[in-house]
Amino acid sequence: MLLYSAATVAGFALLIWGADRFVVGAAGTARNLGVPALLIGLTVVALATSAPEILVSISASLEGNSDLAIGNAVGSNITNIALVLGASALVSPLNVRSTVLRREMPALLAVTLLAVMLMLDNSLSRLDGAILIAGLVVVMHWLVRLARVPPESDPMAAEIEAEIPSGISMPKAVMWLILGLTVLLVGAQTLVWGAHNLAVELGVSDLVIGLTVVAVGTSLPELAVSVVSALKREHDIALGNIVGSNMFNCLAVIGPAGLIDPKPFDPSMLNLHLPVMIAVTLVLFGLTYNFTGSGRISRTQGGALLVVFFAYEGHILGFF
Repeated sequence: MLLYSAATVAGFALLIWGADRFVVGAAGTARNLGVPALLIGLTVVALATSAPEILVSISASLEGNSDLAIGNAVGSNITNIALVLGASALVSPLNVRSTVLRREMPALLAVTLLAVMLMLDNSLSRLDGAILIAGLVVVMHWLVRLARVPPESDPMAAEIEAEIPSGISMPKAVMWLILGLTVLLVGAQTLVWGAHNLAVELGVSDLVIGLTVVAVGTSLPELAVSVVSALKREHDIALGNIVGSNMFNCLAVIGPAGLIDPKPFDPSMLNLHLPVMIAVTLVLFGLTYNFTGSGRISRTQGGALLVVFFAYEGHILGFF
């Protein structure tokens, strides 16, 4: 038990450090190639911050643990909204002003509903995985177009410009990119091994471990980015980080699980976990999407999201 717990913690540590270096390397490389800051933020950085979930999904699926992979994706989406967004709003009420972000919100809702619709037959097939990967290609193409023609004076563009690392030479950026990816791969393998064996020792399913321990652990980079952004009053980045991560979780995390290890999953996914994911996504949409102006998430609403998160996690773990 101690060895498996240590491996799980070590896997988390490697994923967090590797993700940070991978983001720096990817963003620095893109900036050196002359890619616009908003495009880097919406695509390169968003995909890089989802790298822990993506690599854990691929690693788990290759080992036949697709329940852990799917649980990680669904649990991460719930965690990102209920825990990460809740904690960020508690630190500083979030004012959503970005037109780009308001265009991303319907896309997140559509992607979430697509993933759920494909899973309504209580299984994930290779065709389902292929559809989600195709959806990822479409979303990436749309994000590139959105970033190339942003609305004038969009506050999100200025926030991203301030946060994208500059002054990093190309050799150093590539070094961080390769090193970060290598550490991410090792961390994902270590985490999957430790988490799976920990689940066996505790007598719980891979799905439960994926929804709780692994989901929270792989969401730690998003938690750090969003809370720090909230403290800096970079509210659009704090929320944009969550929106982008959740889109990639639905497409780039669940998709590979279907392609690599297609199989039925636990019925509780349909009865509880997917409805909760849809519910918190709709809450996010309702709180932030405004056709006429900016949205706002208050401290009270942030606190309510945290209550929802701890109630959900407590229910899964059998505390009540």
